[in-house]
Amino acid sequence: MSTFSPLREQLTEAATRFAADPGVVADILAGIVDDVDRALREELEIFPVCHHSPASALAMVRRLHEKQPRVIYLELCEDLRPILEELRNCTLPVALQAWAGEPDGFPATWAPLSVVAPITEASAEYQAIAYALNTPGVELVLVDRSTDHVFQWSPGQERDSADGGEIEEALHGDAVGIEIGDLRPHFAELEEHLLHHGKVRHWSEWWDQYVEQPLAGADYDTYRQVMVLIGSLFRRLRRTGTDRDEDRERYMWTRMREHLAATGSDPAQCLYVCGAFHAASHVEQFGLAADAPYEITPRSATVWQYGLIPSSHSAIEEQFGLAAGSVSIAAATWAKGVRRGKLRPFVLKGQQTAKAAAARKTKAIARSESPAVADQLSGFLSRPPRLDDLDESELLEWSVDIVRLARRNGYLASTADAIAIFETSILLAGMRNRARPTPYDFQDAAITCIEKDHVPGRRDVRRLCEILLGGDRIGQVGYAALPPLAQNVFDRLTPVGVVPTDRGVRRTLLDLESDPHLRPCSDLLWMLRRLLPVGAARPIMGTRELGERSIQESWDLALGKYQRDLVQLGYEGVTIEQVLEQRLRRAVNDPDATAAGALAAVEDALVYLGSARLADELGARAVELLAAERSVDEAPEVLRRIRLLLNYFRSTGAGLPQWCGTFVTAGYAHYCTLLPTAFTDEETGVRPVAAMLGFLFGMENLALSLGCDHTQLELAVRQSHPEAPAKVALLWATRLQLGLLTQAELRARCDDMLANPLVVPAFPQYLSGFVQAMDPVPTLKPFIVELLSKAFGRLPDSVLLPWLPTLITTLRGQAAELIPALTREAGRTFPGERAAVESWTPPWAKTASDAPAAVVAPGGPASDLLRAHPSACDALAGLLGREDGWQEFAPGPDRSVTALLERHPLAAAALAAMLPAASPAGLSVASVAR
Repeated sequence: MSTFSPLREQLTEAATRFAADPGVVADILAGIVDDVDRALREELEIFPVCHHSPASALAMVRRLHEKQPRVIYLELCEDLRPILEELRNCTLPVALQAWAGEPDGFPATWAPLSVVAPITEASAEYQAIAYALNTPGVELVLVDRSTDHVFQWSPGQERDSADGGEIEEALHGDAVGIEIGDLRPHFAELEEHLLHHGKVRHWSEWWDQYVEQPLAGADYDTYRQVMVLIGSLFRRLRRTGTDRDEDRERYMWTRMREHLAATGSDPAQCLYVCGAFHAASHVEQFGLAADAPYEITPRSATVWQYGLIPSSHSAIEEQFGLAAGSVSIAAATWAKGVRRGKLRPFVLKGQQTAKAAAARKTKAIARSESPAVADQLSGFLSRPPRLDDLDESELLEWSVDIVRLARRNGYLASTADAIAIFETSILLAGMRNRARPTPYDFQDAAITCIEKDHVPGRRDVRRLCEILLGGDRIGQVGYAALPPLAQNVFDRLTPVGVVPTDRGVRRTLLDLESDPHLRPCSDLLWMLRRLLPVGAARPIMGTRELGERSIQESWDLALGKYQRDLVQLGYEGVTIEQVLEQRLRRAVNDPDATAAGALAAVEDALVYLGSARLADELGARAVELLAAERSVDEAPEVLRRIRLLLNYFRSTGAGLPQWCGTFVTAGYAHYCTLLPTAFTDEETGVRPVAAMLGFLFGMENLALSLGCDHTQLELAVRQSHPEAPAKVALLWATRLQLGLLTQAELRARCDDMLANPLVVPAFPQYLSGFVQAMDPVPTLKPFIVELLSKAFGRLPDSVLLPWLPTLITTLRGQAAELIPALTREAGRTFPGERAAVESWTPPWAKTASDAPAAVVAPGGPASDLLRAHPSACDALAGLLGREDGWQEFAPGPDRSVTALLERHPLAAAALAAMLPAASPAGLSVASVAR
């Protein structure tokens, strides 16, 4: 007969009388009692806990003072043990983190690997850690599987679903969370049943009402038995993921037996802290007396780095699926339990607060041995929980404070609302069979009485209640616990007043002209802006581009808010420059790297690092990537970046590096090869083709000087036969640039399109192609203005009005960035005044009759010379495409100049007076004229 035999019989009889399937229910209930009996009879004392449970933390404080164990086995990844000492330098909540940037033995798509274990003050694990680290002679042993095994035991599909998407607001990002005691039913029907009959909305509220509050002041035996009971119940109703949990239990019991065998510690002086789910374990390795073997697989070759990152209540809630505000409410419950029980919580040295110092003055509880196990479950399950009496002063204080906070956030709240919240909270608690309103009742009452139908500010009443009850407390990692890179960043930013303890946004002004010693700070800030999220280092004034440096800069710095990201940079290198250089190299050597991305890396190397050596290395990689590309989708970005780099290198004294010339020649040959296919490929847009032509025409002089052949471009154009209207127009512009098509022929083709009603609907596509051709063929701008003017002038309203929206949307979607240049060209073509529009004749509208009459060329020595040798003039006219022929020459010399001088002789007479020695007979006005 065991201690719990009467309870087992009672539950079995109840299942037989009331259950529809008494056999199954009886087995479950009897099995739960057996699990409790087995856990409590174990030689090694098992302390079951729930993650971030104030009841578990309060019970842990009491038990540590009573038992004062010499060895504590804690369910936490064993390789996190070395960084626990750094908790002294932090402000809770923080998270222990293991990070690996380059997985070795895991799929590359999982990178980076990250595991976090959040720690709050109101958690049993923190109390155990603080006790062990502060008490001499106490050993803390982490016995859970390593972070490497976390991913070894995670199937691919579970891994993808666990951290596939990043949570923007959560400080933990996409890390895999490790928690102690996941006490939540994985049986959906059970959770729904509990929430419905408990008259609560979510699991966190149910747990607080029916577990936390009854166990907050319970004795140790009652706490242990109830927690194992709950863990066993949820375990027996769970059918998914049990294999991995059982492997963890085998791992932990194997590690504890190994430690006891190696150290010879007395099991009576040891304490095993684990989740209540694992306390009801069924594995054959359970218990110190078990001898079932278990082989622990070796770790992979992945190099792990360890550190601490800031955490917050909201991050913990988001990552572990808790209700918003539940961790803050748990912290408030913990503080109330400490005050009510006059407990002395354990606080790591370096984290002491005024409250903790006051608590240490209390008298220590005498050490005592564990009494014999007695059945506390029968009484706990048979009687209703003891309900706290209504604390009117506390509820009244909450009601007044929430009204004050609501008024500050724009709500029209008054004293009447405070009274209504007070009474409504009591009413809701009574409807839910509660003698004392819980924070959840108070929150519902405040929303009902204050929020009504709208939210005037950024925060709603639910969020205000969370702030009132403790808020979203955000932890901070101390300077001494930061990695060397983060410490180096703060040291280098000391001249601008940045300190590690800053949590808000600091405005910093850098006058780089009067204080040149601040330029290293400016360089560091620009690198931080490149590597950290946008809000960490935000420039208000000043820019950093190729060849440009600001003389004054203004920054908004929030490094304290983004401390997690800064800490993770420390896992990648020792200095910020090293991290940036490594990331640039990884970016260009990635399997998915493109030539445009490599050129961007070259630009970053020059802008942020000023390293010509690194730029040459990345540029050589860009040449390789360009030659290997089989798509031209990145051509616009390649064209923009190579133009920028060429202009920069030409402005320096060193000139173009070798890789630039190689890139231009390789790009010229590469794009000539791909041009015919790009013209005909339906999946290739017109913009990439226009960018290819911009590269070929814009870089042609440099490419030809380096050995490329212009014939290759002409052959590529002749082999291109597009069908899409935009690409056809682009091809016509290309042929015009190469001299394969005259402007008169192009004008005739476009006039035929405007006259053909079947082609007019597709005319916006043709026009889009012409606009895209403005970059490779700048001389086409006047013709596009002419084409648009003809379309608006010739098309009737019945055709133009339906056609106009299509034209606007097409230009906006395909050539929006080129419209300003077209507008400027139109401004140069059309008259600037409205009065001149009526009498203005477009240049393309002038006919032969509008041309001025032929002028008879005057005779003279020059005319006679040209007529005597006409071959030179004929060759020049043929080169310019003029077919006008020779003009007629007037007989005799030209007398117009002589007549002008005779009417105004003063200038010629003065010149003659100045030149008396030019001829013995002097100079007359007529001779000067001649």
